[in-house]
Amino acid sequence: MKRFNIRIGHGFDAHSLSSGRPLVLGGVTIPYEKGLTGHSDADVIIHATMDALLGAAGLGDIGTHFPDTATEYENISSIILLEKVVRMIENEHYYIGNVDITLIAQKPKINRYISQMQQAMAPVLHIPAESISIKATTTEKMGFTGRKEGIAAIATALIGF
Repeated sequence: MKRFNIRIGHGFDAHSLSSGRPLVLGGVTIPYEKGLTGHSDADVIIHATMDALLGAAGLGDIGTHFPDTATEYENISSIILLEKVVRMIENEHYYIGNVDITLIAQKPKINRYISQMQQAMAPVLHIPAESISIKATTTEKMGFTGRKEGIAAIATALIGF
């Protein structure tokens, strides 16, 4: 039986917005009046990417590896968690080809921060910044993201060996 040497994974994450927390997206702190609520820094872009990578490698999900009941992950930078996921992927002899991420938020607008996010994620993923696609959309004021109650992200990752 012939076997493919590439695998694809899909990830999703969503967090509510609240006052008194920084807004971290793609490893970059974005100036905004609210931040995402979560056990870690709640970076939905990184969390969705981690789930996509873990799924592609058949390694479960971030809740399994980094439970929100573990005190060592409280307020941790998601970039550090992403580094751990990349090590898991590489320990299985996979390499990352590319990631494609969509942020779903009514506000803030992130276009001017996309390059910074790519630059923050690229060295951790061991891929060029050009292999990280980050784009944003709104839900046209519908749902929790449209009401500015939270932010979500969807990611797809391609890995190979």
